[in-house]
Amino acid sequence: MLTSIVGINWGDEGKGRMVDLLSEEQDIVVRYQGGNNAGHTVINERGKFVLNLLPSGILRPDVVCVMGNGMAIDLAHLEGEIGRLREAGVEISPANLKISDRAILTLPYHVQLDCLEEERLAGEKYGSTRRGIGPVYGDKYLKKAIRACDLLNLDYLAKRLKGIVAYKSLMVEGVYKADPISYDEMLAWLTKYANMFREYIIDTGIYLTNAVKEGKRIMFEAQLGALRDIDFGIYPYTSSSSTIAAYAPIGSGIPGIGLDNVIGIMKAYSTCVGEGPFTCEWFGEEAEELRRAGGEYGAATGRPRRVGPFDVVASRYGCRVQGANEIALTKTDILSYMKKIPICVAYDVNGVRTTEFPMGDALNVAKPVIEYVDGWNCDISGCRTIEDMPKELIAYVKKLEELVDCKIKYVSVGAEREAYVQMF
Repeated sequence: MLTSIVGINWGDEGKGRMVDLLSEEQDIVVRYQGGNNAGHTVINERGKFVLNLLPSGILRPDVVCVMGNGMAIDLAHLEGEIGRLREAGVEISPANLKISDRAILTLPYHVQLDCLEEERLAGEKYGSTRRGIGPVYGDKYLKKAIRACDLLNLDYLAKRLKGIVAYKSLMVEGVYKADPISYDEMLAWLTKYANMFREYIIDTGIYLTNAVKEGKRIMFEAQLGALRDIDFGIYPYTSSSSTIAAYAPIGSGIPGIGLDNVIGIMKAYSTCVGEGPFTCEWFGEEAEELRRAGGEYGAATGRPRRVGPFDVVASRYGCRVQGANEIALTKTDILSYMKKIPICVAYDVNGVRTTEFPMGDALNVAKPVIEYVDGWNCDISGCRTIEDMPKELIAYVKKLEELVDCKIKYVSVGAEREAYVQMF
């Protein structure tokens, strides 16, 4: 059984929480794209963990985690992330963590270039997390990236790095008027992490192909959501990789193998980190109240998230491009303070009502069309069965299910691993 866990909206939907929950039934969990520019927050009996690079299944002792070829890996950040988990008693070794030999590596100069470009753009910036993601994916397609397999042969790495550093220094010096990149420093940096991670690097395509033949249960974990996908998201305010489920086998190393199930994750309301159009955005005290209630601050950046009511137009589009078979609805407990709950059911684009998600300038001018439903206005954190749920919550779930045209299987009523209701 091959299952992909993906975000339906702008990211931050609670994927890590659901992967942590559902990974109990899995043998392998794979991250197949993205870098350390977003985080998955997991709360379980061991404590609270923020994972930027490691698959969320790393907190399960019997699960093998794979960092796929579609990822961009900052080895310095990975070292710190592993160190924090080990301090909390999580065992990590080449036995339970595999790094694809084809994954690209985020180097310090990628982070530098990311920051320099955002500063140059000033008021027109894309809202980058300044962690080098755009520059390193750009280098991938320019064929100027260092891959994990290069760490296995330091002589080859040294030769390849020399040409790449010379090329990147032309941009750093010529465009941004900054100091040139130091070849010696970059080689020392890579050598340090080659010695640290060499035993973790394998051909994940072979490993996962054999796992499929053996009937292993594999879960694929995405970073961010459909609306941040490089092709189908709110371009150019997107990530630099493909966040959709169809990319999971490709970004993992098994492009010829299809998925059996796609579980889409969406919040009971809308949140967004970064720049770009966000049609249903709230402002002022109304927004701050929801932000405080949901603890809506970026797991990777700490930035306050933009917030608003549930967006049907964006969510139905996300379900479609993700090919979701079923939905996990997270953070319903956050809405418990509301007597009336708003839902964005359509957009008004230059006076024309639409339920189809627009692109380009049409999205910039879209305005939300809001309807209200009754809230449950009580504590639901103890609900574990449908019978425990207030009728207003059941009605809210059923209405969203109908509007996005996808069955909602899981309803999260709290941040803890077991705080959820299975609807069918």
